[in-house]
Amino acid sequence: MDLKQYFDKGIDFETYVSQMESHKENMQYVYENFKLPAGSDLSDIKDKDLRVLVISEDWCGDAMMNMPILRHIADEAGYEVRIVYRDQNLELMDQYLTNGGRSIPKFIYLDENFNDLGNWGPRAESVQKLVDERKALLPHKDTAGFKDAQQAYINDLTERYRTNETLWNEVYESIRASFVRL
Repeated sequence: MDLKQYFDKGIDFETYVSQMESHKENMQYVYENFKLPAGSDLSDIKDKDLRVLVISEDWCGDAMMNMPILRHIADEAGYEVRIVYRDQNLELMDQYLTNGGRSIPKFIYLDENFNDLGNWGPRAESVQKLVDERKALLPHKDTAGFKDAQQAYINDLTERYRTNETLWNEVYESIRASFVRL
């Protein structure tokens, strides 16, 4: 399947959110509370005739934070966004691996002919640094308390993603910069 076919079969944000079973309230919270930074000028990316194909799953905390921010940028810039589920589209996902893994979300930037111009994801560099720092504090996988510590790590990260406006703004800047580079 080519990128146009994936884009055509993709769903819009409203449909994606309506079908969510995980993180729905968190994603809606981020969408409702994130505002484009004061003085944001997207004029340098508005003139690009782009589409964005997103690979995601609703259980993904990174998607829960990043996708509402992308939606604000896309709405302001006039980009159409379509979403496909990673686990139903592994052939596509495997073209956009991160360090050999199927990390999501992935935002694939397409021109008017559905050519791949570049991609972004799964995280802004500053968020990746936070994840790496927090993950380094986990005990070894074979340790008795690993599962509890891992769940606490996931809960903490989810809460940060849901409420930390500094993270939101860093994600915004990272996504915006990826559009500028196209």
